[in-house]
Amino acid sequence: MVLIALLQYRLWLGDGGIAELQELQARIDELTEEGEKRRERNAALEADVRDLKEGTDAIEERARQELGMIKQGETFIQVIEMPKNKTHDRKPPPKSSEPKTAPQNTEMPR
Repeated sequence: MVLIALLQYRLWLGDGGIAELQELQARIDELTEEGEKRRERNAALEADVRDLKEGTDAIEERARQELGMIKQGETFIQVIEMPKNKTHDRKPPPKSSEPKTAPQNTEMPR
C-alpha cells in the first residue's frame, strides 16, 4: 500500500507529474496561438512589401493617407464640421423697449 501511495504521489504531484504536464500543455497552447498571430502579421507585412516593390498604387495610397499628398492638377478640399449649437440650453435675449441704434464708426485715425 505504501509503495502504491508513493507512486500515486509522484504521479500527481511530483516532477513530471500530471500537474506539470497540464501546465506545459497550457504553455504550448499559448505559444502556438502567439505563433499563429505572428505568422498572420508577417504575411500581411510581406504583402505590403511586395505591393511597394511592384507597383505605385500602394505608394500613392500611403502618400495620400499618411502624408496628405495630392496629384498635380487635383484640388484639395478640407471639410471642417462646426459643433452643433445647443439652442435648448440658451435663453432668448431680453426684449428691450429701447430703439436699436446704428453702429458707430470705430476706426482709428491714421
